[in-house]
Amino acid sequence: MLKNLNPLSIVIVFLLCYGISIKAQENTQRKQLFDYNWKFYLGDAPTASANDFNDTDWRDLDLPHDWSIEGKINPENPMGGAGGYFSAGVGWYRKNFDVPNVWKGKRVSINFDGVYMNSEVFINGKTLGVHPYGYTSFSYDLTPYLDFTGKNVLSVRADNSRQINCRWYSGSGIYRHVWLMVTDPVHIDNWGIGITTPEVSSEKATVQIKIIVQNETELPQSFILNTQLLDVNASNVGSNQINVVLLANSKKEVVQFITVSNPLLWSPETPQLYQARVQILKGINVIDECKTSFGIRSLKFTVEDGFQLNGKTVEINGGCVHHDNGCLGAAAFDRAEERRVELLKAAGFNAVRTSHNPPSEAFLNACDRLGIMVIDESFDGWREKKTDFDYA
Repeated sequence: MLKNLNPLSIVIVFLLCYGISIKAQENTQRKQLFDYNWKFYLGDAPTASANDFNDTDWRDLDLPHDWSIEGKINPENPMGGAGGYFSAGVGWYRKNFDVPNVWKGKRVSINFDGVYMNSEVFINGKTLGVHPYGYTSFSYDLTPYLDFTGKNVLSVRADNSRQINCRWYSGSGIYRHVWLMVTDPVHIDNWGIGITTPEVSSEKATVQIKIIVQNETELPQSFILNTQLLDVNASNVGSNQINVVLLANSKKEVVQFITVSNPLLWSPETPQLYQARVQILKGINVIDECKTSFGIRSLKFTVEDGFQLNGKTVEINGGCVHHDNGCLGAAAFDRAEERRVELLKAAGFNAVRTSHNPPSEAFLNACDRLGIMVIDESFDGWREKKTDFDYA
């Protein structure tokens, strides 16, 4: 076939293919789901963090995973009645993965949406840290420890053996999503975007976007921070650009204000959402981009009118909901999290209190999308514990 092409055509085809290859390399996915092809062992294995540890006899599974719900109910189990008499204990997870050469010069981190509990994470045998609380997200930088020439091993030890540590069913293990994050050294910080709407009316709304940007290089960096607000039809309803200079190895919070005309207001009856697309631009290149959904609404509490949403008094009609999904245990599958919100909505709820800890990201996204207000709790106890080994 190629013999019928003239030399100019061959050059054009080569350049097109080369351009597509370069574009694919530049468009490395920023947030990659890391749930699949894990190994699991129920019990303690003190040397399981080593790269050469033999895990061939371990169970193959995908995340999210709750080992307690898989166990046998026994009145002798230490979780007791509050935990449904399920088993607890210690469990290990391991995952092998390769690192592509196109990630050289990038920053690579691992994000856990939730591990119950007392987790310790290792990469290639090196400990990254311990996260005691089982209900909050956490992240570690993998960059200094990655091997571009061989296999990499991520190991996680979860310890739910100290009972009783909860007044309800907690589950055990890596029960929420895991994400691999790959960014340029100059990037938007992890969980670094916060959006509020300080001024709201039917004619216009002011959207405040707080963005933490980070420079992980040895030199000062200058760039443009570009934010666009998009409606449900992906139409641009407002934008802002600002020049930013970041010192070497530093972070900075940048605040932008964007006015939206004739905003569609979020409420339980009309859960209208917008999207903020935040980009870091160097020249014509987009070196980082994050998208965040949000609703435009005003909140107010007064003695005379009680709680007001968008200037109208609203009775909060909701209940307390724990994080488990019934027979699925604590495993936070996206569809199960969404279904729980659908059931609340169908029951007439317009609000939910996440008792007594932060829920999954999937649950919160479903509340935003389907129209449920959220009282997002942090801990069951602050200064005084309610069980022997809880996080008070």
